Amino acid sequence: MPGTTSRPYRLLDRGTWPEARRIADILRKETIGGMLLLAAAVAALAWANSPWSAGYEDLRALRLGPAALHLDLDLATWAADGLLAVFFFVAGLELKREFVAGDLRDPRRAAVPVAAAFGGVLVPALLYVAVAGGGAARGWAIPTATDIAFALAVLAVVGRFLPAALRTFLLTLAVVDDLIAIAIIAVFYTAELSFLPLLAALVPLAAFGVLVQRRVRSWWLLLPLAFVTWALVHASGVHATVAGVLLALTVPVIRSRKGGGPEAGPGLAEHFEHRFRPISAAVAVPIFAFLSAGVTVGGLAGLGTALTDPLAMGIMAGLLIGKPVGILAATWLVARFTRARLDDDLAWIDMLGLSILAGIGFTVSLLIGRLAFGEGSAQDDLVKVAVLAGSVAAALLAAVVLRLRSAAYRRIHELETLDADHDDIPDVYEQPAR
Repeated sequence: MPGTTSRPYRLLDRGTWPEARRIADILRKETIGGMLLLAAAVAALAWANSPWSAGYEDLRALRLGPAALHLDLDLATWAADGLLAVFFFVAGLELKREFVAGDLRDPRRAAVPVAAAFGGVLVPALLYVAVAGGGAARGWAIPTATDIAFALAVLAVVGRFLPAALRTFLLTLAVVDDLIAIAIIAVFYTAELSFLPLLAALVPLAAFGVLVQRRVRSWWLLLPLAFVTWALVHASGVHATVAGVLLALTVPVIRSRKGGGPEAGPGLAEHFEHRFRPISAAVAVPIFAFLSAGVTVGGLAGLGTALTDPLAMGIMAGLLIGKPVGILAATWLVARFTRARLDDDLAWIDMLGLSILAGIGFTVSLLIGRLAFGEGSAQDDLVKVAVLAGSVAAALLAAVVLRLRSAAYRRIHELETLDADHDDIPDVYEQPAR
């Protein structure tokens, strides 16, 4: 119509109240998981560097499972291949729900965290290769993934009043780049591929998909199909965590219109996410951390030697420099080409702090290091030291930057929680879009 102008798009605006409330609930669960993850990692390091370190290695090497089904695996492999499949199942559910029913179904809102995730994968990988050199190039993907639980645990301590839009951005960014990492694992870290088990996995996967599309929730039907899918993907040579993502993508997000209409209850993806997120955050990821983080450092001298190795320096450069540069550059480019501007409540220093926080790589970084260089190798030990050191450094730097904005965050938090009419919806979410 003549005389009308479209409202300019703002990067990281507040979004809707239902989505903000759902994200807040997710963050609370992931924060508890992050605390458990940190405790598990510290316990593993303490045990691995104690006089009883042999017991830790014996525990990791303990083998369980039926040999006839090629599942006679040690506990460390069960954690990396099995428990992390649960983690990626939840991540897949979260991402699908965000893009189908969440605020990110708007392509303009989705473009920001997705572009930032790709920037946060590309730049760290290039920087790693440049620093580590050709001999260690196989580990190029190690600094590409953000650890959701670890980052949110830090956020709970230093960013309690962080605006809802930034929390949503961090969560979505972490989920997207973890799924990018899974695609990288499937394509670049599959040494031998057996097509027969991979094709056979499509049968239970399809059966699982048919049942969930019919809104079947019976665990005694779905769990056996999920396990068979996982086992066949594992036997094919593709990393078994890929099965978790594939299963998640079959789960419907939209609520069924039968028996009471679309508002009759949560969608199946939301139902599964509610059931499995506590298992992922409080069980799967901490156990993986405990069985993966233990590495003998050898005192301060040994730590210094390890951290000056080109491989370790490449990982730390990717996490501490590559991540924030890639995320900030991609976000700025989206703003530049869409002529959008940052929401009035936020400043670019907020994005800097969040980008540094995204340099906390742990779970998937350790997994890729294991796949790239082999479990128990000298390079794998260097990866563990560098990932731990880089993640701790990223957490401390992010804490400093985010603390600089604590007063502004508190003001925004008060605005986002004010409910003068007592209808359980903050007043700011009831105002017309600016």
